[in-house]
Amino acid sequence: MFNKKIFAWVVSLGMFALLLAPLAAVNAAVEADPDFGLGEDSNFTNVGLGQTTDLKGSIASIINIILGFLGIVAVIIILAGGFKWMTAGGNEDKVAEARQMIIQGIIGLVIIFAAWAIASFVLTSLQSATNA
Repeated sequence: MFNKKIFAWVVSLGMFALLLAPLAAVNAAVEADPDFGLGEDSNFTNVGLGQTTDLKGSIASIINIILGFLGIVAVIIILAGGFKWMTAGGNEDKVAEARQMIIQGIIGLVIIFAAWAIASFVLTSLQSATNA
């Protein structure tokens, strides 16, 4: 008597919530480092945005916000592909489209992680070059 799509959606959200529940405890113990572990001993000047952070910290914060948002979008694409696959009902065209969505989401996550690694390397190199 209930709609199968709504039931599948509710079950998917419940499973997703169960997956994220352990992360809340881990996140409480470990705080993210907004300036890629470079510390507070930077030679950059205040950027004048109403904060007392230096330019390096501001750039690192902007990069973290953008990459975090893009990571959320990539995970949503993967979840949408999984949902589409679950609700395909054996239709091979829908399964192929869902598989393609999941693959594109995973490629997006790899690119986002690579961008974070490159940004971290550049900021670390910039920090060591300016503290000579």
